[in-house]
Amino acid sequence: MKLYASSIPQSLPIWATVISNNAGLIEIEINDKDPAFHSIIEKLSTEIEPGIIGVKASDLCTRLSIEMVDTTGEN
Repeated sequence: MKLYASSIPQSLPIWATVISNNAGLIEIEINDKDPAFHSIIEKLSTEIEPGIIGVKASDLCTRLSIEMVDTTGEN
């Protein structure tokens, strides 16, 4: 899984790696097989829609102190 951010904390968890940092756009790759990542996902899981359990990207970024970039162009 990849996230795109405009700012990140100086220290990221071991399951998050900065892939590139070009023109203020930081690409972060998440090792979604890491048990520590799964632990955080379990803590952040909520019912997003009726019958659908998941984690909002914004909640994950807030937890990691990452300022997420909307790459869809839908602001």
